[in-house]
Order: sequence, then structure tokens, then C-alpha cells
Amino acid sequence: MSWLKRLFGLEKPENAQVNPTSQVAQQAGATATQTIPPERLGLNGEYDQSGLAKRVTLAFDQDTQLDDINTLWVAQTGSTVVLKGKVPSQNILNKMISVASSVHGATNVDTNQVTIG
Repeated sequence: MSWLKRLFGLEKPENAQVNPTSQVAQQAGATATQTIPPERLGLNGEYDQSGLAKRVTLAFDQDTQLDDINTLWVAQTGSTVVLKGKVPSQNILNKMISVASSVHGATNVDTNQVTIG
């Protein structure tokens, strides 16, 4: 099962992107007040309250080294990606931190609720 399916009940949308362009920014005449904050940008550039978490899970799905670990969950608090649960090794956790940090809008990755083993 994919990360997106397990955590959000979603199949990967056809044009889903880890770092999409905002749909508002694509519209003619969009102003600065109409832009979507990077942490709220959904898989297809739409506004999504959990956009950052969904895009991080998509990035995990796209990385062949990160099989879905069914003991780990991804959430967000503002622009901070929050990982919760258990991972098999420190190397896997380090890779996940690296991937999550590379997603546009992520300013921090909180692993305080992750155990290794």
C-alpha cells in the first residue's frame, strides 16, 4: 500500500506533484494576497489544509528506498512536518528527514515522536 493510500485514503492523483505551482498563481491577474501559503499547497496546486503532509507522503512514495512503513505517520503543524511512530533504522529516518526537508514549504521536520527499532 502506498503512503498516500494508507495515511489519507487517496490514490495518487493523475497530475500530483511534490512541488506543484499554485493554481491561484496560474490564474491571470492573481495578486499577492491571493497566493496559497506553501504549507497549504495541495498535490495539484490547490488549497489543502494538509497539503504539506500529503506532498511529503507523495515524495516518500516516489523514493524507491522508502517503502511504506506502516508504523509511521506523517502530519504537519504549520510548515513543520511531524513524523510519528516507529522506523526500522536511523538510516531510514535520516533519509525520511532529507526527503521531507526537500519538499517546498517544509521549514522543519519534527521527529520527537519517532522511535527506532
